[in-house]
Amino acid sequence: MGNPLSLFHPIIQNWFTEQIGVPTDVQKRSWPPIARGEHLLITAPTGSGKTLTAFLWAIDRLVTQQWARGHTRILYVSPLKALNNDILRNLLEPLTQIREYFQRAGVPFPEINVLTRSGDTTRSERERMLRHPPEILITTPESLNLLISSMRGRRILTQIECVILDEIHAVARTKRGTHLITAVDRLVLLAGEFQRIALSATVKPLEEVADFIGGYQIEEHGGHVKYKKRDVRIIRSEQSKDYEIRVHFPVKPRENLEETDFWPPLVKQLKEIIAKIALRFYSPTTAVSANRSLYSSIRMKNN
Repeated sequence: MGNPLSLFHPIIQNWFTEQIGVPTDVQKRSWPPIARGEHLLITAPTGSGKTLTAFLWAIDRLVTQQWARGHTRILYVSPLKALNNDILRNLLEPLTQIREYFQRAGVPFPEINVLTRSGDTTRSERERMLRHPPEILITTPESLNLLISSMRGRRILTQIECVILDEIHAVARTKRGTHLITAVDRLVLLAGEFQRIALSATVKPLEEVADFIGGYQIEEHGGHVKYKKRDVRIIRSEQSKDYEIRVHFPVKPRENLEETDFWPPLVKQLKEIIAKIALRFYSPTTAVSANRSLYSSIRMKNN
C-alpha cells in the first residue's frame, strides 16, 4: 500500500504530517476507495480518526475545486444532537488550520461554509441557510426529513456529492434508521447518485448494515425496471486499542471508613482529574452518567 496522503493536495499533506502525524490503519485503508468514489462502511475504535477520514477528503475536493462552491456538497448526518465537540475536533479546527497553511504558502484558499441544521437552529439561521447554502451541512435524521419535505429545503440539496452517516449503529435497527435511510434514498431523486460513507465504532452484523446503507438503485433495460443493490465496501480497522486502567481508592483503609468519610477524598480526586482535561474533551453525560445514582451523589458533593 502506497502513501494514502499522496491523494491529497500537497499543502493538506503537509498539514496532516505536522499536525496529526502518521495516518491510522483505518485512514490508510479508507482513503483509496473513498478517492475512487466507492460507498463505504467504516468501523473502527473511537479515536481512530474515522470522522476526519471522511471530512478530509471532502475538504480536499472543495479546496482543489473538484467540487464547485456555492452549493451544499457534503451532508453529514448524525443521530446525536450533541455534535459540537466532534465537529469542532474533526472539521472546524482542521479547516481553520489548513486555511492558515494555505495562507502562509501564499496559495488562495476558497471560503468553505459549514452550518448546522437541527431542532435548535433558529428561524433566522434557517432562512440564511436557504439563501446561502453552506458547502458542508451538518444535520440530524429528523431535520434532514424536514428539509426534504420542504420545497425551499430541497433546493439546497440538489448538488450533494457525499453523504456521511455517523454513529450508524445507533439507528440501524430503529424507526429513526428507517427515516434516515429513506431520506437518503429520496435525496437520489434530487441530486442523482452520490457517495455514501457510514461510520461506526461498533456495529454488527456488518454485511446487513452495509446492505442497509447502500440500498438499491433503479436500472432500466428495454423498458423493464430492475433494482440493483449498491455495493458497499466494508472497512474494518485491524488496529487494536489499548486501555490504561488504574484503580484509585482513598488512602485510609476501607474497613475503617465511614460512609461520610468516603466522599470528600473521592470528590477532591475527581476535581483534580477533571481540571487536567481540556474542556472540549470533557462531557459529563458520557463520562459518568452511566451510573446515575453515583453521578447524582458526586454532583451534590461537588456542588
